[in-house]
Amino acid sequence: MNPGPSAPPIAPGATIGILGSGQLGRMLAMAAARLGLKTHIYAPDPGPAFDVAAQHTLASYDDEAALAAFADSVAVVTYEFENVPAQTAAVLEAHRPVLPRPEALAATQDRLVEKQFLNGIGVATAPFMAVDDAGALARAVAQLGLPAILKTRRFGYDGKGQVMIREGADLENVFASIGAQPAILEGVVPFAREVSVVAARGRDGSFTAFDVCENEHENHILSLTRVPARIAHETSACAVAMTQRIMDALGYVGVICVEMFVVEATAPGVDRETLVVNEIAPRVHNSGHWSIDGAVTSQFEQHVRAICGWPLGSTRRHGEIEMRNLIGEDANRWRDILGESGASLHLYGKHEARSGRKMGHVTRIVGG
Repeated sequence: MNPGPSAPPIAPGATIGILGSGQLGRMLAMAAARLGLKTHIYAPDPGPAFDVAAQHTLASYDDEAALAAFADSVAVVTYEFENVPAQTAAVLEAHRPVLPRPEALAATQDRLVEKQFLNGIGVATAPFMAVDDAGALARAVAQLGLPAILKTRRFGYDGKGQVMIREGADLENVFASIGAQPAILEGVVPFAREVSVVAARGRDGSFTAFDVCENEHENHILSLTRVPARIAHETSACAVAMTQRIMDALGYVGVICVEMFVVEATAPGVDRETLVVNEIAPRVHNSGHWSIDGAVTSQFEQHVRAICGWPLGSTRRHGEIEMRNLIGEDANRWRDILGESGASLHLYGKHEARSGRKMGHVTRIVGG
């Protein structure tokens, strides 16, 4: 059950259903409240989104009775994470629109399917091969060469579910280290920068993108985002056009993030700055958090507008932006950050500051 472009928009006062109780769901709920909308969070575990929503349901994603009751209480269903079980989406879609569409989930939940989809619409990715066992890994290494990255086909984020393979590695042990599960081997891209495009597509096919973000990671976790990215204007335009092609091909409604590698003209066999897509996140994304304070419309408000059938907002920046994640004990610096002129602090309401856990972020406008 998905609304076409002629379907009436969802009116203020309605309730949006959100799958997932983490910080992305929390910020979606806060953006919806600003627009006069209520939210109902559904998740198997309590999280910070529960604290700001009008309602929440604590139940498993395979509890069909609870899912049906949840769907009947909302006008539209969306999600804050991409690993929504296919059966969950099917149960919900029988009752209410699920946006972005479950077909977008299917295309992005499996890394092999995602890369095949991207190549099928003419979007460049790292070279890759499917790996179902240790023998297939050996054959893939022989074809792609080393170093290479072995990733599980499903799940995994912030560096989980993947391992770098270098010369001399015991391939059987490497395959066992990711749980001996279906995987994909990717060739290493000689990139100079990692960038992302956060964009929105409405029910009517309207499209708008934020300026391209430049991202730095530490221990596989996003540490710093700068906007705009330090890349050529033509490269930025290409990144946005590539994202629109992906969204159109998926019939996507909502906010998406497309993560890309920038390969400079100095790389072997490259005569101009080029882009290689790394991954698609079919949801609001960490690299777009800067937009809450740094743009006319935040990515969270933009997502709410899109799934409700409302006009998309302006993505104009308020200046040059830096957004830094607060990981683990970093959040204990909240008092110092609050005392810093021009710093906008966001804490996610998590009770325990574990190592590697995203506890919040701080945004600074560093230039006009």
